[in-house]
Amino acid sequence: MAATPFEVAWDEDAVARLLDRVRAYEFPPSPEGSGWAFGCDAGFLRDLCAYWTGGYDWRAAVAALNRWPQFIADVDGFALHFVHVVGEAGGRRPLLLSHGWPSSVFEFWGVIEPLAFPTRHGGRAEDAFDLVVPSLPGFGWSEKPRRLIDQRETAHLYDRLMTGVLGYSRYLAQGGDWGALVTAMLGLNHADHARAIHMTMLLPRPAEPPETGPEKRWAEAMQPIEQHLGGYRHLQSSRPQSLAWAATGNPVGQAAWIIERFHDWADLRERPFEAVFTRDQLLTNAMIYLMTGAFPTSLWYYAAAWAGETRQLKPGQRVETPTAFAFFYDPLHPTPPRSLVEKGYAVSRWTEMPRGGHFAALEVPDLWVEEVRTWAREAG
Repeated sequence: MAATPFEVAWDEDAVARLLDRVRAYEFPPSPEGSGWAFGCDAGFLRDLCAYWTGGYDWRAAVAALNRWPQFIADVDGFALHFVHVVGEAGGRRPLLLSHGWPSSVFEFWGVIEPLAFPTRHGGRAEDAFDLVVPSLPGFGWSEKPRRLIDQRETAHLYDRLMTGVLGYSRYLAQGGDWGALVTAMLGLNHADHARAIHMTMLLPRPAEPPETGPEKRWAEAMQPIEQHLGGYRHLQSSRPQSLAWAATGNPVGQAAWIIERFHDWADLRERPFEAVFTRDQLLTNAMIYLMTGAFPTSLWYYAAAWAGETRQLKPGQRVETPTAFAFFYDPLHPTPPRSLVEKGYAVSRWTEMPRGGHFAALEVPDLWVEEVRTWAREAG
């Protein structure tokens, strides 16, 4: 297995055609005063499109995306894209970071330098990592599969990347969203290499049903959340191709679908959405999907989870790899009772974070970095 250096390159004509579609987009009617209640806010989306076509510097975005060394590796016949930054650790402290949907490797762009080169940010050299940040199969610049690839198989590819391509015999792993499920699969099935894992949400859930009062109340509280915020998941799990047919060739529609998730899952208790993420951050993440054609195959990842039954541990399964949990204020996934989590995981660290939402590394990078550093020190 070999890795080839890679650089992001967006064809100027392709970008021009995309921006022409944005300019020509005919906005449908939306209920007056509905805001974000029924989808992406119309006023926000109109303003974003105006900035997209008149102010967004896509060339600067490409330059920023090429800031860190990237590669394409042939991993068991699958072309996997990844960022690899050998920091002050000099090869001795590898950390695998796994993103989810509708995110990308760009979610970690603001935390790579402080993690890899902590002394540049007032930190300690001994806290440095080598960082490996892959694009999920079907996402970004990773290969677009012809069939469904689930999170268990992704974990196998990632483990092969770390050990067979990069030569790390032991490593740490961290993830949120689908990245949490991939990380859990690393801890479950590749504990000989993944020596400790860190997750920002409970996925997969233990097989055992809620038993105590707090566990039952948490399960009950999840029902209206699932009803209010989970519609996207049911569609993408059951009819992903129908959404792909509707959205392909429609950059505004794809961006609206993606950005709605960033809004709904953010911690908006103290800051408005516009202060949590910049327009450039939202657009660059959306452009990664648009310029790589990853939107359809990224949706398949939900159908793969259902088909592979990876969203829940099987009866009798338990992740015995030391597992740290850091729960941020995630409207989609509120903090579960520890007693429930411990049925499925060897919990080594439990932190309930004061702020930050679903995409914590992008939303509260300083807080996220300090949590990961502290966990890694404890993991040894």
